[in-house]
Amino acid sequence: MEAQSHIHHHHSHAITSLNGIYVTAVVLNLLFVAVEAGIGFLSDSIGLLSDAGHNLSDVFSLLLAMLAFRLSSSRPTKRFTYGYRKTSVLISFLNAIILLVAVGAIIVESIRKFNDPAPVSGAVISWTAAAGILVNGITAIMLMKRQKHDINTKGAYLHMLTDTLVSAGVVVSGVIISITGFSVIDPIIGLAIAGVILLSTWNLLAESFRMSIDAVPAGIDTDEIRSEILQEPGVKDIHHLHVWPISTTETALTAHVVISDLQQMESVKDNLRHRLLKLGIQHSTLEIESLSSRCHETECRCSGSAD
Repeated sequence: MEAQSHIHHHHSHAITSLNGIYVTAVVLNLLFVAVEAGIGFLSDSIGLLSDAGHNLSDVFSLLLAMLAFRLSSSRPTKRFTYGYRKTSVLISFLNAIILLVAVGAIIVESIRKFNDPAPVSGAVISWTAAAGILVNGITAIMLMKRQKHDINTKGAYLHMLTDTLVSAGVVVSGVIISITGFSVIDPIIGLAIAGVILLSTWNLLAESFRMSIDAVPAGIDTDEIRSEILQEPGVKDIHHLHVWPISTTETALTAHVVISDLQQMESVKDNLRHRLLKLGIQHSTLEIESLSSRCHETECRCSGSAD
């Protein structure tokens, strides 16, 4: 109980801290999107317009991630015994789909630009994209420390890091246009942006899909879990092991554990909970079985459970 209370306190603190970061990031990126889209429209630059569209999708992603964090701390109800925590996984999946739609729009517009090229100002593109490097870089730095423990935050971090690199590419295209007048580089950069976004989105899409169908979360090794449980003194066997995500930040486990002495049941369960916590399992339900009573694999007498 003490350990679970500590986890909840830490999780609440993390949510509060991230909310502040997300609010700052949303304001910065909205201001930049407005400026970049306006300049892109006036200068007829597909590079700037596509980058602004992607930055706008990032703003929506940040807002959805904030919502996910709020829902991940929701209280259980009679109908939703885990609260709305799983919606954080669905939101990460939705974010990936939004990015894929943005990629499609960029590709279509870039191809159109190839067929109907228009002169663009290299200097305007370079200065606007340079501002993007600053805004996206600051946002990425703010998210960097916290992206390792949550797929939504990781997605936001990757988007901002990608945008920083893309903006650097747009600066290069602006310089090339200024020096050579080779305006076709603008849709080429647009297609390059689409490629970079697609690469950075694929892993997010795959992992969020796996989590949405209750696959074992990335970073959790079931073989390591099994080995750790079997190392506990008194534990003789483990079966019916299941691991799945409750949310993007919490993982649950159920297992049948066979022990040699039922009198050690409570101490074994407590020790196993602490072992599992170190492996990233915040919620564990263990059914303890006696070695002497487990005569057959399919006929087990469960002697107790805990959560």
